[in-house]
Amino acid sequence: MSETVDAGEAPDWRRRHWVPTGLGILFAAIFFVASLTPSLIPRDPVMQGALSGISAAVGYGVGSLLVWVWRIMLLPLPGPSGERAVRSLLVLVALGLCGWGLWNAAEWQNATRAVMQLEPVSTAHPILVGGIALAIFLVLWAAGSGFMLLARRTGGALGRVLPGRVGPVLGVLVAVFVSWTVVNGVLVRKGLALADDAFAAGEQVFDPATEQPMDPMMTGSAASLIGWDELGNRGRDFISRTPSAEEIADYWGEGAKRPVRVYVGRVSADTARERAELALEELIRTGGFERELLIITTPVGTGWMDPGAHDTIDFMWGGDTAQVGAQYSYLTSVLSILTNVEYGLDQARALFDVIYGHWLTLPEEERPHLYIHGLSQGALNSQAEFPLFDVLDAPPKGAMWAGSPFVSPLWSYVRSNRNPDSPAWRPTFGNGSMIRVTNQANTLDSAPAPWGPIRFVFLSYGSDPIVNFDFATLWRRPAWLEEPRAPDVSPEMRWFPLVTAFQVGLDMTIALAIEGYGHFYVAEDYIDAWAALTDPPGWSEARAEELKAIFEARPPPW
Repeated sequence: MSETVDAGEAPDWRRRHWVPTGLGILFAAIFFVASLTPSLIPRDPVMQGALSGISAAVGYGVGSLLVWVWRIMLLPLPGPSGERAVRSLLVLVALGLCGWGLWNAAEWQNATRAVMQLEPVSTAHPILVGGIALAIFLVLWAAGSGFMLLARRTGGALGRVLPGRVGPVLGVLVAVFVSWTVVNGVLVRKGLALADDAFAAGEQVFDPATEQPMDPMMTGSAASLIGWDELGNRGRDFISRTPSAEEIADYWGEGAKRPVRVYVGRVSADTARERAELALEELIRTGGFERELLIITTPVGTGWMDPGAHDTIDFMWGGDTAQVGAQYSYLTSVLSILTNVEYGLDQARALFDVIYGHWLTLPEEERPHLYIHGLSQGALNSQAEFPLFDVLDAPPKGAMWAGSPFVSPLWSYVRSNRNPDSPAWRPTFGNGSMIRVTNQANTLDSAPAPWGPIRFVFLSYGSDPIVNFDFATLWRRPAWLEEPRAPDVSPEMRWFPLVTAFQVGLDMTIALAIEGYGHFYVAEDYIDAWAALTDPPGWSEARAEELKAIFEARPPPW
């Protein structure tokens, strides 16, 4: 049983007191309940349980930290009788909070599902969430206890030779250093390296659904400068999905062409510059510079090229298009950013410089209309490396970026400097002559000024956590939760310090779960964005609806 500790008594750092357990459990319950409230993306019981378990562990850590600060300041603590009473009260309150949270868990989850027209969760949802959360909390609590044991032992040893509170404080710092070294140096780095190797091996496994093109004018054919086996699964998928002239003619009519598509796999050359130069040679060989439109695309982290974006623009221009991309990673966008973000930046800049450099050498009247495109990390990389002020004498026609991550430079600037009367989830910028933003509801024609010579279109869903995440959400309410909210963000969603940041962070891992919401951008919305950017010939609302119906009937892109 613990003893009373008054302000003049030095605490025994080797002894476990009741206070961290009692206050920690209360904070764990508060964080647990907050994690059950609505977020951006609906979650199954496993994902929700994981989030709630992690949130409870964080809450326990916050409560324990407050007590540690109290103790290190030598403030008074209660005696044995007070200990039992307060501890029992805190545990009862915590249990009541957890029960109330689980009672409302299904209703809160359904509030997010309702704005996305999804079926409600089953009655077993709260039970599964509670069990999974408890298991994860216990694992993390055990790990935290190991951390505190290391800190206490180290602090106790140092306290015998150092004055005052120097020893205990250094003990905590040593424990932080050892834990960070183990987690970051061993688990994270080794895990990411293994993931990169696994994704790389997977890319070279041939998908039987893709066949090598026989047409010598297609990338990956026997006549191509880029071998079919060098493209990887993402590149082979992009090339094999090329719409035929006959398919496009059913919508376009007479004169439809087969689009030009060029893709360079990561294994095709050793450096970003070499891959870009190989892409240029192949683009010249296949007649890409002879088309009406030329689009330079930076793929997502895995190298994937979204058919919803690329197929639609081909149809809208009767196949008189050329699209070129180069792979820089095998990992998902989030993992690629965490490991080697410079690879994507280098590849985006090299590809643009090489293609743009050749484009400049063509007679002005013979140049194709040049555009830039990127989705997710592709949007981040192409924005970061687009040399706007270096090309103003002969600029591209514009760019269309979808799902720009929250760290994307131009997107961040637009949101930070948006017109005061516009929401953060669909900002207006200036008079709209250069930059416009849209979502599922097309608003690209509502700007007060006509388009200027350069057009930038951002396609961004209000429920996209990769767009909305911000580390500042840890301590302040994000602007996209202010009213009016995006129609795909639940009106019941609330901001909680720390917890909301964890909610949105986990949402990023499942952001592709719901078609047309989150980070899953769909062809119908790409069509509106491309139309505003490129002004297709003979375009009308009827033509748009006809094309949207065609793509709505197609199977999802994966």
